[in-house]
Amino acid sequence: MSDTPEFSRPVSIRSVTEKPVELVASAAECAALAQRFGLVSVESLAATLALVLEGDEVAATGPMRAAIVQSCSVSGDDLPVQIAEDVAIRFVPAARLEASEEDEEIELTEEDLDVVPYDGTGFDLGEAVAQSLALAIDPFACGPDADNVRREKGLIEEGESGPLAEALRGLRGE
Repeated sequence: MSDTPEFSRPVSIRSVTEKPVELVASAAECAALAQRFGLVSVESLAATLALVLEGDEVAATGPMRAAIVQSCSVSGDDLPVQIAEDVAIRFVPAARLEASEEDEEIELTEEDLDVVPYDGTGFDLGEAVAQSLALAIDPFACGPDADNVRREKGLIEEGESGPLAEALRGLRGE
């Protein structure tokens, strides 16, 4: 296995401008990402990100769009899914993050969750988008035939499926 990510788009801090960066995965990159994430296929992946340089940190924000096909977690049927997420990532020098780490327990804020460390004078924007895609994939996605399969396998009885049953389970904390 190669050390190069499937959707690599290296960016040098020196090249950051006000112009948004367009990232579009090729067919080969989509196929490699599908294999990496255990999907039937990644039909498309694209992002348009504005990069803002703040000292030696870079904020990357903008929309990410993807079309994927994943397996229904119940029936195994192919399930086409459209993903539309807003990406918000902060690239921070790894040395600064390592220096600020301590052995005590800390509480993370929402901003801390989207921090990506980088070494040297650049970072991989494509890999960050790929990781954002991975986080947007529902690992328990169910297709339209899921309840029928559950009934066939004896996992639910009549009347235990549908929106009302879902709401009642939610109220009971199930």
